[in-house]
Amino acid sequence: MAAPNKKHDKPTTGHSWDGIEEFDNPLPRWWLWIFYACIIWSGIYMIFYPAWPLVHSATTGILGYSSRGDVEAEITAADQANQVWYDRLTSTDLNAIADDAELQRFAVNAGAAVFRAQCSQCHGAGAAGVVGAGFPNLLDDEWMWGGTLDDIVTTVTYGIRNDEFPDARWSEMPSFGRDELLTPEEIDQVVNHVLNISGQPHDATLAAAGAEVFDYNCSSCHGIDGEGDIYSGAPALNNAIWLYGGTEADIRATVNNAHFGIMPGFTNRLSEAQVRAVAVYVHQLGGGQ
Repeated sequence: MAAPNKKHDKPTTGHSWDGIEEFDNPLPRWWLWIFYACIIWSGIYMIFYPAWPLVHSATTGILGYSSRGDVEAEITAADQANQVWYDRLTSTDLNAIADDAELQRFAVNAGAAVFRAQCSQCHGAGAAGVVGAGFPNLLDDEWMWGGTLDDIVTTVTYGIRNDEFPDARWSEMPSFGRDELLTPEEIDQVVNHVLNISGQPHDATLAAAGAEVFDYNCSSCHGIDGEGDIYSGAPALNNAIWLYGGTEADIRATVNNAHFGIMPGFTNRLSEAQVRAVAVYVHQLGGGQ
């Protein structure tokens, strides 16, 4: 059995935990000196470096150092190092870039960086888009506005349905149900026709009647057979690729209320070389025309 602890006359903190007490000993002298040195060092640091936040800025310190400035300097240095490649990228014919292996490799890598920073928020990190949300998949060969390098550059430069650029690509689908352009019966018919041409289960009687409704109201944009039209941005309806979903409920919602997806133009955000680079990157993902 352990012997009981001997009583000590040293002062304690006055607390007891299940009979355990703590002596009120001072910190080791070396610890105190380090603590004081840290206080002195922090005072010196606040004099020479940015330290105290103010209402609209912060104290800059005697040295005027800025970590943000360091980053900007590194970015500038990197841009200067790559400038010769950017110059080649803008001076080379767009469709001849692929003939230069080194330039193509640079464009793909630079374009991937631009895509991750500017495009992935909508189109996804892997460029697969978001089905049902209106963000197109860029990996397939289904293009609403064309998939050539020139087409992609135009789309990236000016965007789609935005008021910022007069040259933005533009199209607008009518809201056939909300604006009472079609009756509920006609909407049922045309929805089943779209289900039919896209190879989905449907009501054959309604689909047959819907073919005529489609011909009069939809074919001018989507094509007689629902093949779509890249000049008006009308998607194909005769396959399994959908922008806002391809279920009966999804198609009905689209016919009733339409959609008006907007893509910003990047001509004021990206340089010409960056626009070309991201176009080359997207084009080589697998579906470029």
